[in-house]
Amino acid sequence: MTKPILSILITSYKNASLLKLCIKSFQKNLKDLKYEIIVSDSETTEEIKDLMREKFPKIKFLSNEKNVGFGVLVNQLLKVARGEFYFLVNADIIIKDDVTQKLLKYLKEDPEIGIIGPKLINFDNSVQPSFFKFYRVTTVIYRRTFLKKMGFAKKELERFLMKNVKKNQPFEVDWLMGSALMFRATTAKKIGPMDRRFFMYFEDVDWCWRSWENGLKVIHNPLVRVYHYHGKQSANKGILKAIFFNKYARIHIQSAIKFFWKHRTLGWKLPYY
Repeated sequence: MTKPILSILITSYKNASLLKLCIKSFQKNLKDLKYEIIVSDSETTEEIKDLMREKFPKIKFLSNEKNVGFGVLVNQLLKVARGEFYFLVNADIIIKDDVTQKLLKYLKEDPEIGIIGPKLINFDNSVQPSFFKFYRVTTVIYRRTFLKKMGFAKKELERFLMKNVKKNQPFEVDWLMGSALMFRATTAKKIGPMDRRFFMYFEDVDWCWRSWENGLKVIHNPLVRVYHYHGKQSANKGILKAIFFNKYARIHIQSAIKFFWKHRTLGWKLPYY
């Protein structure tokens, strides 16, 4: 069996319609590239089993009875991928034209890049925030309390969101949203698997941190655009409401605490780059 150049690694959770669109978008736009597609699905439904069996029988499909979390899905994919390069995407990513080839070309040309990500676009063509500076404890607090209206908090949130960056060329960032990440197979081995302590949220932050620690750059490429059907499940107006009434917000806060504890940082110490 010929080894593929690129492995498309798709994480999926309870949305057969989006998964189908995601797979078809890659199949339509990667005709001139040797690739494989692998899907890892969490808490697999009969609808998704039927979809993969009937519509995509040749695609390797990893099924999980329970909701195992994003990091576990990624690690399952990394174990079986055979490509030289990996493009890790959520099932709510849709590509068009030659965006994957462009991203791959840029990655190939710079051996110092560990992880690269495209611009994420909503289906109304508005831009999603997808690149960031590393969190500080104050970042989490300001985002979820009335303090975000204060001048000092706005300054911190502008730092976190890299509001002062307006570039039309690829540039370095601290971390990228894990919805669409491309990297070498050798990079994945060097960084290691995603940390299973993070059930949901901060896996991507931690992974990018470890990329920088290993001397590998994290790059955002605004010249490459992919569509992302993004739902902010952890969004909430207040930190108390988030803790008591929003399960995803609680998970986000718990993951933040684990991240700061793991790296023994309040957000002021940065990895070695």
